[in-house]
Amino acid sequence: MRTYGSCVWGNFVMQRVGMVIRLKPECETLYRHYHAAVWPEGLQKIRECNIENYSIFLKNDMLFAYFEYRGDDIKSDLDKMASDPKTQEWWAITGPMQEPLPDRKNGEWWATMDEVFHLD
Repeated sequence: MRTYGSCVWGNFVMQRVGMVIRLKPECETLYRHYHAAVWPEGLQKIRECNIENYSIFLKNDMLFAYFEYRGDDIKSDLDKMASDPKTQEWWAITGPMQEPLPDRKNGEWWATMDEVFHLD
C-alpha cells in the first residue's frame, strides 16, 4: 500500500491521493466527451466508496487525478468500486484510451504519486 498525504478528519484519517496515466492523443476528444457527462451510477459509486473532491486534469497527453478519501479502509473501498458492474463498464470504455506508465507499481493501472508538499 502506498503512503498518501493524510490528516485527521472526524473519527478517521482523510487521505489525499494523486495518480497519473498517459492518455492516447487520438482519444482526447472522446475522453473529454465521456467525462463531460459521467454516468450518475458511476458518480454515486465514487461517493459510496468515500471518495470526495475528485478531479482529473489533462496536460500534454498526461492525466493527473486527485481525490480525497474519507473512509477507514481505502483498499476495501477501491475493491468495492472495482467489483461494481457499472464501473467495470465505464473502465471498459475509458481504459483502452489510457496508457499506463511503465514504471508504475505492480497491480496499478494509474500510477500513484507521493505527496511532497501540502498546505491547508
